[in-house]
Amino acid sequence: MKTQDYSFELNSKLSDLKALNQHLNDFGRTIGLSEFQISEINICLDELFTNIVSYGFNDDLEHKIKFTIKVDENKLIATIEDDGVPFNPLKKMTTELPADVDSAKIGGLGILITKELVDKISYERKRGRNRLTIAFPGSVG
Repeated sequence: MKTQDYSFELNSKLSDLKALNQHLNDFGRTIGLSEFQISEINICLDELFTNIVSYGFNDDLEHKIKFTIKVDENKLIATIEDDGVPFNPLKKMTTELPADVDSAKIGGLGILITKELVDKISYERKRGRNRLTIAFPGSVG
């Protein structure tokens, strides 16, 4: 399969989660992903987007969050970029799930779930922007 790129921007509002889901469904179907694959990708990107919107900005201004989804050599790679405060989620990842729901702490599970669902995750801060790249397991196409 040749390289395919799909990019879009969302506003820094939780109400844009619906648009994120629609973009992922449309692109996933276009490249032949299963509903299960689309669902896993959606879980990860939903969690990451929600964290950026909820904690990534020190002002009430509207910011743009850019998503680029790329299929290269039958692997799906997603990159999320924002101009929020520097934050490397890899340094905040917990290593264990709580024993039960009652002992779970609020926060951090979305990043843990994302880490469990992806093959590779990397972070860099470049030109005043956070860039998180995740590669999903399995093949595309």
